[in-house]
Amino acid sequence: MESIEAVKSLSALAQGTRLAIFRLLVQAGPAGMAAGAIGERLALPPATLSFHLAGLARAALVDSRQEGRFVIYSASFSGMNRLVEYLTENCCGGASCAPGAQPGDQDEKVPRTRRRA
Repeated sequence: MESIEAVKSLSALAQGTRLAIFRLLVQAGPAGMAAGAIGERLALPPATLSFHLAGLARAALVDSRQEGRFVIYSASFSGMNRLVEYLTENCCGGASCAPGAQPGDQDEKVPRTRRRA
């Protein structure tokens, strides 16, 4: 993946509705979902949904196929994997990046102070 493609993918996902659509399609798996079902689940009008699906398709993050009268959309797992590979290329200088359970690595819980009215 070239950096221009990564920027397109990241900018497509940098919008809340498109991110919600993409995450829903990832959860649906390779079977995908009909456009109408996506719209219902996310309470999106058809024109808005079409606009966002087109943006995700231009970024190579969703695929579509016709099944009878329905258009089925699915996450492009190859596009997603190319983006993740691009982002993690040369990660940690070639060393293992697997997080280890080290003492003190967890975020410390900071007590919240209450305001008095």
